[in-house]
Amino acid sequence: MNTPSASRAESPAAEGPVTPSLRKVLVWDAPVRVFHWLMVLSFAGAYLTAESERWRLVHVTLGYTMAGLVAFRVVWGFVGTRHARFASFVRGPAAVVRYLRGLVSGRSEEAAGHNPAGALAIVALLGLTAVVAASGWATYNDVGGGWLEELHEGAANVMLAIVGVHVAGVLLASWLHRDNLIGAMVTGRKRARPEDAVRSAWRGVAVLVLAAVLAFWWMQWDTGAPAGVANGNAAAVKKHDRDDD
Repeated sequence: MNTPSASRAESPAAEGPVTPSLRKVLVWDAPVRVFHWLMVLSFAGAYLTAESERWRLVHVTLGYTMAGLVAFRVVWGFVGTRHARFASFVRGPAAVVRYLRGLVSGRSEEAAGHNPAGALAIVALLGLTAVVAASGWATYNDVGGGWLEELHEGAANVMLAIVGVHVAGVLLASWLHRDNLIGAMVTGRKRARPEDAVRSAWRGVAVLVLAAVLAFWWMQWDTGAPAGVANGNAAAVKKHDRDDD
């Protein structure tokens, strides 16, 4: 006499669709991670040295670095791995509102890549970085007027506020989803479905980005001052000489 091990009605399939198991898989490629942390370092350093004449070279160098990083991220947003591409995470306002409502109620859907709110913050930060870098270059090269300096400072402050909101959102999402999203931006591995994983980390591209940034920093220090800063220092010296006269 054969005893069935389990009836079809008792199988998991009879209870409805089975949710695929989530596991730690590679989601963020190496170029995205290197870009992220270089932007964090550059923005923090540029903001902290904004009011210091002594650290003006550092301030301008980091500002130019941010501009270059944004240019790279825009390109990588079209040719990079699936979760790095803008088409995979940029959504409309309705998706952002729906995600935020779910986040507040504790029922937000966990995204493999950037969630809609995080995507909005990323796009805003990329745009603000372009504004900050362009207005900063114009200010240091005496192009335009005083309004550009005010735009530069205002955009940087708005950027700082968005960074704060973004960090708070990451911490909240990490707690709700029980997943360390900050750690994921270090290791590249995040809890997701196996089919959501990217095949390659593209470490070679990340090395090239890091090498380019380091080479630019070395060039800045080796030459002594970037374009615009030298002119600004010369103008300051002339003004000091006139005051002495």
